[in-house]
Amino acid sequence: MRAGIAEVLDNSSLEFAELLQSLGVQRRVARLLSYLAIAGESTSRDIECGTGLRQPEVSIAMRTLRADNWVTEHDVKSTEGKGRPQKVYTLITPIDEIIRIIEEERRKEATKAMERIQKLKDLASI
Repeated sequence: MRAGIAEVLDNSSLEFAELLQSLGVQRRVARLLSYLAIAGESTSRDIECGTGLRQPEVSIAMRTLRADNWVTEHDVKSTEGKGRPQKVYTLITPIDEIIRIIEEERRKEATKAMERIQKLKDLASI
């Protein structure tokens, strides 16, 4: 992690996040994935600044990423030695793998939809 430096999502990263959203990934989760993929290990404050998300949005999205085992977190003491430790997050599942997982989920959904359409056709022809 680069102390004190918050990457900001550029046009390419924003497009990446928007494409994730178009595939059904929640907006805040998509922004976090895009951010962590380029920035690497980051504090929640860096993530807020870099993604434009508010702290509660970051926390909610992190819950989703932790539940999927895509991110890890650890605490780091403040540089001044005062106050609460900062949460630091790292993407532990490679972004290629995350894309593959999303692709597989969408394929399953499409297959189920096609099965329902076929059933409709079968019922309509009775």
